[in-house]
Order: sequence, then C-alpha cells, then structure tokens
Amino acid sequence: MDLRKLKTLIDLVSDSNITELEITEDDGKVRIVKAGATVMAAPAPAMPVAAPMMAAPAPAQPSAPVAPPAPVAPAGHLVKSPMVGTFYASSTPGGKPLVEVGSVVKEGDPVCIIEAMKIMNEIEADKAGTITQVLAQNGQAVEFGQPLFVIE
Repeated sequence: MDLRKLKTLIDLVSDSNITELEITEDDGKVRIVKAGATVMAAPAPAMPVAAPMMAAPAPAQPSAPVAPPAPVAPAGHLVKSPMVGTFYASSTPGGKPLVEVGSVVKEGDPVCIIEAMKIMNEIEADKAGTITQVLAQNGQAVEFGQPLFVIE
C-alpha cells in the first residue's frame, strides 16, 4: 500500500466518527485505530513497525503559564517497543519474567513478549548489559517507541 493511500485512510479515520478501520489487500493489511485524540497505523505482522501518525492539537490553557516538570530520562540504554500492543513480562501466564532488575542480558536475548493482533512477538535486547529498570507493567498496553527497559 502506498503512503498517499495510507495518509488518505488516516485522514478519513481522523476526520470521522470511525474509531477503527482495517483494510486487507494483496500486498498486505493495515489497521488504523483512533485512540482518544491520537490516530495510529498498526500494520499487519508482515510489516515490522507501527508509528504514531498524527495527534490533535492540545487545547489552549487560559491560566498562568506554568510549565509542567519535564520527565527525567533514565540513564542508560533504552529498549523501546517496536510496535503497538500488550506487554507481557513472561512467555506464559503467571510464569517467571524473562528478565528482572539485575538480570544480565546479551544482545539478542528475549526480554519480553508484545502481543499485537493476537500474535505473540518476542522482543530481544538490542544491547548487552544489566537490566536496571523495567518501565512497563505486565498486561499494560504499550505504544510504538515506548521505553520498556533500561540497560546499563
């Protein structure tokens, strides 16, 4: 599916009361879900990455300009979610987590599972080191690019 057609479909969902649209063609499948004010395109398993496409502008605040504190980025290497889905710390329900704080991982070691469109996707460490933080909770919905772990 070409990008112009994908952009047209995203605009259609964004500008209408439709909350979800799924299109299947010979060259693949795309699913667009409107969650709150954000429209995201979640590709079929054949395409490896989904990205937030657009967000509605934030409403203006008439009160005094008070900037919220900026979130502090954790020190170390972030392992980020490559897709939109549900985070699972273990490979079986109620099982031992694949990694915990203090676990030593090598590049390519499985660190979690993300379920997307009823498919369980094993997420691997993209750097060797020690897990210093687990930033997602078991069963929590995660978005593309959301930090899941900190490796030092």
